[in-house]
Amino acid sequence: MVHRPIDEVSVNPTNARTHSPAQIRKIKRSLEQFGFITPVLIDRDDRIVAGHGRVRAAKALGLGTVPTLRLDGLTEAQCRAYALADNKTAELAGWDPELLRLELGAVLELDSRFDLTVVGFEDPELDLLLLGPADTEQSPDIAATDHPPAAAVTQTGDLWLLGEHRIMCGDARDAAAYYTLLGDERAAMMFADPPYNVAIAGNVSSTGRHAEFAMASGEMSPEAFRTFLSDALGLAARYSRAGAVHDVCMDWRHIQDLLSVGTSVYDALLNLCVWDKGIGGMGSLYRSQHELICVFRAGKARHRNNVQLGRFGRNRSNVWGYPGASSLGGELRRQSADHPTPKPIELVTDAILDVTKAGDLVLDPFGGSGTTMLAAERSSRKARLIELEGRYVDLSIRRWQRATGGDARLADTGQTFDEVSGTRS
Repeated sequence: MVHRPIDEVSVNPTNARTHSPAQIRKIKRSLEQFGFITPVLIDRDDRIVAGHGRVRAAKALGLGTVPTLRLDGLTEAQCRAYALADNKTAELAGWDPELLRLELGAVLELDSRFDLTVVGFEDPELDLLLLGPADTEQSPDIAATDHPPAAAVTQTGDLWLLGEHRIMCGDARDAAAYYTLLGDERAAMMFADPPYNVAIAGNVSSTGRHAEFAMASGEMSPEAFRTFLSDALGLAARYSRAGAVHDVCMDWRHIQDLLSVGTSVYDALLNLCVWDKGIGGMGSLYRSQHELICVFRAGKARHRNNVQLGRFGRNRSNVWGYPGASSLGGELRRQSADHPTPKPIELVTDAILDVTKAGDLVLDPFGGSGTTMLAAERSSRKARLIELEGRYVDLSIRRWQRATGGDARLADTGQTFDEVSGTRS
């Protein structure tokens, strides 16, 4: 193998293989990460037999030399035939999906920050390869099975560290809570399920099992509720990067309030999605079988789109069908024993996968029972949650600890949740 000046290696005018700009960009990233490992094959006249794309990428990077291997033992006919064979035989190869998933995962186990897109896969492809299809029945039990105790361990102002995730016990309308939680970080996406300003009793539950939320549980006037939403969503937008997608849940009673507030807070309404629960819940004239999710864009920058009309296997519409808490059995029914308005983890996970990449920050200023954090855990994202009520922060922590086997730690002291629980009980 000989390193030759790149200008001495000439393009073969008979090369039938084409290289798109996107492919050249990927080859450039590969060269930057791994170096020029495979030599360029050349003939007796220094014309490229195999390696046109790598040479183009090397020139774009400003490389002065490239490694070459001259095929002295081949005739001109063999060189031209080999150029075709080298490309065509590569097309005939396939992937073993399970081994590929394991190998990609092994790289991340060795280096959790390694950017796997450098190997040529797009982010949506990597999500599908690494995560595989969701299987609620076979996944670890991460439902909320511990009732929130009347006396909470968590106190207002506590910041908990849960692996890559963070939960702040505070008010979604308090700028200081966002700064404590995020500092200079900015969220790539928000999934928020704020209280709907509807009383739990008689609308969500008729059993009296659930206490009312601490605020926006039916006591606010329409004007006060819009101010509540505007204050919280405005801060969330401020702590998100330009182009971040914000999914905000709401019921039919207050969708006008949310749309009105969204017009002033956000730069675009991208869509209005419907969560079809499959079975009707409570209602008067009609039983409620759906909830609404407004999909907004914060800032004028272009938002990430991993769906791309199903290009990478994400076939999504604006009707999201996931069983609700009224469905018989399943994780969500168990969650509803501990939180009156849970969302399916699969619903939130899919929403996250639609518009973020691995390692991105996902904000939820109404953390509830921690579903967004568990969805972020499942999808290799980093959750940043704010939750007003300490009892629900406790519930979120317990769910995460049961799901991962990890220990949540209080940021100020480094104590584990169990240690803090012992001192505050």
